Amino acid sequence: MKKMLSGIKPSGRLTLGNYIGAIRKFVEYQDEYELYVFIANLHAITVAQDKAELKKNTKDLIALYLACGLDPKKVTIFLQSDVHEHAELGWIMTCNSYMGELQRMTQYKDKTAKGETGITAGLFTYPSLMAADILLYDADYVPVGIDQKQHVELTRNLAERFNNRYGETFVIPEPVVAKVGAKIYSLQNPTKKMSKSEENPKGTIDLLDEPSLARKKVMSAVTDSLGIIQYDPENQPGISNLLTILSSLNGESIESIVNRYEGKGYGEFKKEVGQQVFDFLTDLQKRYNEIIASGMAEQVIKEGNEKASFIARKKLSKVKRKIGFEVF
Repeated sequence: MKKMLSGIKPSGRLTLGNYIGAIRKFVEYQDEYELYVFIANLHAITVAQDKAELKKNTKDLIALYLACGLDPKKVTIFLQSDVHEHAELGWIMTCNSYMGELQRMTQYKDKTAKGETGITAGLFTYPSLMAADILLYDADYVPVGIDQKQHVELTRNLAERFNNRYGETFVIPEPVVAKVGAKIYSLQNPTKKMSKSEENPKGTIDLLDEPSLARKKVMSAVTDSLGIIQYDPENQPGISNLLTILSSLNGESIESIVNRYEGKGYGEFKKEVGQQVFDFLTDLQKRYNEIIASGMAEQVIKEGNEKASFIARKKLSKVKRKIGFEVF
């Protein structure tokens, strides 16, 4: 069975975009691959985090992974900071990375272009740590959003560079981008990705939002004046975004939804999307609350950490032998 790995940062509350663009696919992949899913808390601290919020967001993320349908009998769920090999291989990958490669990475490039100050060295070098995350587990595939594909390209370059210098060591991973729902946009600015750091709370649906509040956000979503329900991201980004959300949650094709709404108005369409989101969040939060109350999340992470550590330790040991760190 081929291996797949991915992770999400606990740097804010998970959004509907995180579910549709990532977690929903993880649930499908767990039956097709040997899947490793982690909480990327080392990546979270490239930007300063409040201690209490980081702790709560981490616990919530673990519980939401499970509530969304990840089965710990099928997938290894673990906490990045508890598997120390990530940080150690991350340093080794940093030493195999070139400044020019890291300067071209989107997050650093965008922030410097905007003239932002206080950018940490961690934000600059985190793509090398991300490469280590992937390479430790010999992942064949990495599910990513469209804007994260370059991270896998860097990982491939670093793996090939290391293999050429020290001999065959790492599997060269391939990125996997979902065709539908790979990127969900803000409800208030549908040209901008729905984000945990969204400034306008009306633009983002959090997975732990009150379902009735989420429904109101859908009803107030920005659309257009064309009055036609069709999938046209360039000219109708708001309606196209709502079509993607509805299709992703109810499993109906966008084409079928468009056909159903021929000649109908935006109000009726938004009402269906809002109800679908309401029902989804209601069911999800019921499972989430049960998981939090049961203490299941703690046990899942304990077992996942042990399995991940065993695999990562073997891979790092091989890397250290190749480099010349193990002298006796």
